[in-house]
Amino acid sequence: MTSPGTQYSLFEAVEATPVEQAAPEPVGRRFSDYIVYVDESGDHSLASIDRDYPVFVLALCVFHKRHYAEKIVPAVQKLKFNYFGHDSVVLHENEIRKQKGDFAFLSHRPTRDAFMEHLSSVMDASNFILISCVVDKVRLSRNEGANSNPYHIALGVCLEALREFLAEKKQDDIKTHVLVECRGKKEDAELELEFRRICDGDNPGNRVLPFDVVFAHKQTNLAGLQLADLVARPVGINYIRPQQDNKAFGVLKKKFFCDGGRAKVGSGYEDVGLMIYPPQKSEKPR
Repeated sequence: MTSPGTQYSLFEAVEATPVEQAAPEPVGRRFSDYIVYVDESGDHSLASIDRDYPVFVLALCVFHKRHYAEKIVPAVQKLKFNYFGHDSVVLHENEIRKQKGDFAFLSHRPTRDAFMEHLSSVMDASNFILISCVVDKVRLSRNEGANSNPYHIALGVCLEALREFLAEKKQDDIKTHVLVECRGKKEDAELELEFRRICDGDNPGNRVLPFDVVFAHKQTNLAGLQLADLVARPVGINYIRPQQDNKAFGVLKKKFFCDGGRAKVGSGYEDVGLMIYPPQKSEKPR
């Protein structure tokens, strides 16, 4: 099998809507200019820890809605049309990496290389802010006990960073929707309870956070959730094996929320947009 070639240009224009664009004063507005998609990598159990992947990673992809609607969604759809002929396929990191299901055709190396190049181009041109927390489950179990919940810990850390980002944009007092993929009735109920507890003031500043969680099934085929799924594991691999070649993380470094705004992308993101828990000794004061 050979590469199908690109039938549809992924981006009609290379200029993306800047995510740092100043927003007008939010007088009388119901919703912020941003939408957040969340996914995770690894399981949150401390009872049995995978020696090859002893972390839990939560990743928040924060998009400016206009950029997302006008650039990202069409680009993802065109990528799917080019390789599958339709857009009902859900991009899933595990299936892509293992060349399973709809992605079995990636076993052909030239096709895989072309597909990954096009997928990387979408990721690279997607002007989103990445906020992520890596929970080291071995250190967590040793320091805080086996009853800790890595998902809940990472959620609290990431929502605080999200608040800081929205405060920079002067939109931290307008409702922002946070979309997560459904995992199961019991798990979703526990996550929603924890989410609302944090937003009701159980956070470092004891602030009420204007975030609203929305649960979405995988079948809804949201481009934002699929991009969030693609970023979580590379972040975890970079923590576990920082010396390993990790092209995906190289792209993501420019996405992290960082000190200094757009002028400093790719640096200054440690403990700002990328947090490690339990905190490492070198962590700067928050």
